[in-house]
Amino acid sequence: MERVDDTSPLEAPPGGSLHFDARLTPHRSLGSKGFLIVMIFIGVVSFVAGIVFTLMGAWPVFGFFGLDVAAIYLAFRWNYRAARAYETVQLSDTALKIRKVDAKGNETAYVSQPYWVRVQYDKEAEEEVAIDITSHGRRLTVGAFLAPEERLQFGEALRFELDRLRRHRGHRGFAPAATN
Repeated sequence: MERVDDTSPLEAPPGGSLHFDARLTPHRSLGSKGFLIVMIFIGVVSFVAGIVFTLMGAWPVFGFFGLDVAAIYLAFRWNYRAARAYETVQLSDTALKIRKVDAKGNETAYVSQPYWVRVQYDKEAEEEVAIDITSHGRRLTVGAFLAPEERLQFGEALRFELDRLRRHRGHRGFAPAATN
């Protein structure tokens, strides 16, 4: 697995094609509309509770309810910012390119020749399953932010496409020559 500075998408060579093209993103179960509804609900409940405490003479509590709403809002925003991270995995006739983009937008790309790439994972690991792409003694974990079932599905799909590409290339005479 060779790290490269080129972070542009993989383009299929002339006469070739992309055999696998996946974009992996962290799952967020609450969309923007749901976030707005939750924040309105929390804001209204906190405001009403704050008014009740103010009428009872405990006026400082009103400010703490406001701090709670602000803390929840910030926690959601930080969570959504972390969700900007993603990974792309593209397989063509001549290359497997993995591009990792963190939440800040920093990109790192890795490229390897598909014939030498292996997809490794342990189905028995359940919650701790990791999808490792190995080539020439180097290892790169992909999809760590995915749910365990999604990681397994991704690993099986990529392994299937790599095997299919190797079989197809072998029939056309592109596999490395066997030595006698």
